[in-house]
Amino acid sequence: MNKKIAVLAILTVMSGMLFGCKSNLPPKEEVKSSVPETESISSTIPETTSSILPETTEVEKTAGGCKIGLALVGSTDKTKDAAGADNGSAQVATTAAAVVVDEKGVIVNCMIDSVQAIMEFSDKGKLVTPADTVFASKNEIKEGYGLKKVSGIGKEWYEQAESFARYVIGKTAAEVEGITVKDGKAADADLAASVTISIGDFQKLVVKAADNAAAIGASEADKLGIGCTANMQKSKSAAADEEGLCQADATFAAVAIGADGGITACAIDSLQGNIKYDQEGKITTNLKEEMKTKNELGEAYGLKKVSGIGREWKEQAQSFAQYTVGKTAEEVKGIAVKDGKAADTDLAASVTISVGDFLTVVEKAAMYAR
Repeated sequence: MNKKIAVLAILTVMSGMLFGCKSNLPPKEEVKSSVPETESISSTIPETTSSILPETTEVEKTAGGCKIGLALVGSTDKTKDAAGADNGSAQVATTAAAVVVDEKGVIVNCMIDSVQAIMEFSDKGKLVTPADTVFASKNEIKEGYGLKKVSGIGKEWYEQAESFARYVIGKTAAEVEGITVKDGKAADADLAASVTISIGDFQKLVVKAADNAAAIGASEADKLGIGCTANMQKSKSAAADEEGLCQADATFAAVAIGADGGITACAIDSLQGNIKYDQEGKITTNLKEEMKTKNELGEAYGLKKVSGIGREWKEQAQSFAQYTVGKTAEEVKGIAVKDGKAADTDLAASVTISVGDFLTVVEKAAMYAR
């Protein structure tokens, strides 16, 4: 009798695995959140996007059945010179989309977030914003962002981004790309009822993330999370023999979380926005230059030639991402670090750069997973 029960149980589990990858999200409903409406997303996000997926050359494909994708895009559109009493402002906006897609290319989960690094400097070439400033993402700021008070529908940025993310669930990349847009905004009545900010770049990010999604461990019913951290610690004032620098480093992680709370897949990427200015507070950087993430730059980033282990940033980020697979958020938080670098011998053999930001974004992504 016990053998029959065991056989039936095994058959039941196997039959459940035959179904396609499904999202554990509730129906498309408006999530309570906050976002100001004065900002057009298209004004802060250029067309260049990049995938932040680890390459399958190092990470073995798994039988999870689903793929995870992450894409970033950056913009410096709102940067301006200093003029007398008005400080100059170097603004680097980085927006990211994370998706889980099934074997047919259908999006079963999606999350979007953005971080805006605003760094001020004077007309005397002095950095005004403290270099130790850390920037929170719009999803973290919530109502503090301020879109809700000027929104025609009373919804914050994070709420509208969430609504768009839910709207694309069940669609393929091609169908997301085909969402009707008028004057940069949603033309579909259902979508327009919950998203009134420009959606063009949301579309591009989701399409890019889906097109580049990789089968590195995500499976059916996994939760999806996205985490971000951004700082300007390498920024400095201008000097007689050197230009000032506003440097924003934004790092994102996308993680898939299994039913046991362990990470089943992870992808990491970072975008570095460098804006220089002279002693008079005039911008000297060509703001029209294409911005690329560190994964997109690949060997052009230049870490490999000075790395003690001969590995690029992209390769090291990929190794760290793979190292987190199977761990819970608490276990990732507990990864041993010495002087900012990995203390674990196995991890240190493939990752010699500082891992502080990696730990932060993976932990956040796991915490926010849904």
